[in-house]
Amino acid sequence: MTNPIIPVFDGHNDLPWEARENRGYSVEGIDQELPQTLHTDIPKLRRGGYLAQYWSAYVHSDYAGGDAVVATLEQIDFVHRMCARYPEAFKLATTADDVRAAQAEGRIASLIGIEGGHQIANNLAVLREYARLGVRYMTLTWNNTNEFADAAVGEHKWNGLNDRGREIVREMNRIGMIVDLSHVSADTMRDALDASQFPVMFSHSSCYSVNPHPRNVPEDVQRKLADNGGVQMITAVPGFVSAAVHEWIAAGEQGPRPAVSVKDVADHVEAARDVMGVDHIGVGGDYDGTGTMPTGMEDVGCYQNLFDELRSRGWSEEDLNKLGWKNALRVLEANDATYKAFMAAGE
Repeated sequence: MTNPIIPVFDGHNDLPWEARENRGYSVEGIDQELPQTLHTDIPKLRRGGYLAQYWSAYVHSDYAGGDAVVATLEQIDFVHRMCARYPEAFKLATTADDVRAAQAEGRIASLIGIEGGHQIANNLAVLREYARLGVRYMTLTWNNTNEFADAAVGEHKWNGLNDRGREIVREMNRIGMIVDLSHVSADTMRDALDASQFPVMFSHSSCYSVNPHPRNVPEDVQRKLADNGGVQMITAVPGFVSAAVHEWIAAGEQGPRPAVSVKDVADHVEAARDVMGVDHIGVGGDYDGTGTMPTGMEDVGCYQNLFDELRSRGWSEEDLNKLGWKNALRVLEANDATYKAFMAAGE
């Protein structure tokens, strides 16, 4: 008997940047099964069981100030154009109500997240304009410490968040933009959890206890996240999932790449559940944001393999649904009231 499809609400997909780098920002052709070099297209999304996707409006930290803002607007524009080009597949969404409407219509709810605080050019007006364009989360840093928060890698300046960072978190809370803590340092994680009045998210991060990579989440932070009501969306990036791959990369990628599979991703899911409980875990693959993915999770069409692996470990259908989409939807909805009020006020 075929297992039921678990709907997927994924926290992070870099198709917009992939389109910028290799497709001239074209939205054409993604209704066809594309070569394996691209992780994402509509047939694969359908096969994967997608209910909703946070598309990442990512801009590399080489871009700063106005250049970063312009590039971010191009990324947001790509998502809007993609949804307009394929209305039978995608529904532009900002709220939990929109996600439910898309589900009823058989479409994939398409939300937007900003992957790096440098993309607001240290300007709250820019942050607010992104919200008006439909952006629902911002990752406080990318791989670079910025004017207000320390990143997971590189130089640490602030021992977490500085006063400007706390001001930005307050403004994000006020306008209903979810605080995303992937890519930030552990101290920034702790400071942001202390500062935020609403549930936060990790859009694509795995467990430090399984692989001590600086991009992963320590157990003390996971416990604070559970208290906050947030969600950790487990990623499939091999270097974050596998300690062996992490060590291989750190050593200069000498010799064959260590194997990593869907079983390794499932280990992180269970490690996060064991610390926080099943109500605080989700999925955030980082497809089209990295190269080779784990065996059994090669592209967005493979998510049901993860759920089947967890079924083999005794997971219930209800808990799989919490992992796949319910927890992500709950955190979105917990931030919806302030977002709707901000948008209605027309400030």
